[in-house]
Amino acid sequence: MELKQRKRTRLKDFDYSSKGCYFITICAIEKEKALFGKIKRESLQIEPYIQLTGYGEIIKKQIEEMNSVYDDVNIYPYVIMPNHIHFIIEIDGSSGTPTPTNSRIPFLVSTFKRMTNKKAGFKIWQRGYNDHIIRNDEDYLRVAEYIVNNPYGKIW
Repeated sequence: MELKQRKRTRLKDFDYSSKGCYFITICAIEKEKALFGKIKRESLQIEPYIQLTGYGEIIKKQIEEMNSVYDDVNIYPYVIMPNHIHFIIEIDGSSGTPTPTNSRIPFLVSTFKRMTNKKAGFKIWQRGYNDHIIRNDEDYLRVAEYIVNNPYGKIW
């Protein structure tokens, strides 16, 4: 039986360790509905929102922890949806620690997924993730607006 080769999702020849901003989306394992939260609407006058589950709270705390542990990394804005998350991760290049080409973003996403899986007690993420390299201020504003205005989402 021949194994199907996975589709390459990273931009060829781009250094994912370079200073800049990246839009990341990670989905729940098998896109399981409501793993991270449930859509709530208390009245027609109040906008719907996500009420986080315990797993959603784990995700929120892990993002906050990563923001405090890594001096050269900022994860914001972000939104936790019922079965996926979106966030912008900025690498400001101030750490002075050399990293191998293409390793920084994959390392940070892998660390985030590994730590949340460990705290949850089982694998909560699907394999891989989607990324978009934010190229300029206009692109950043478009992506940040998408995150902030994500239906039912709450920006933390």
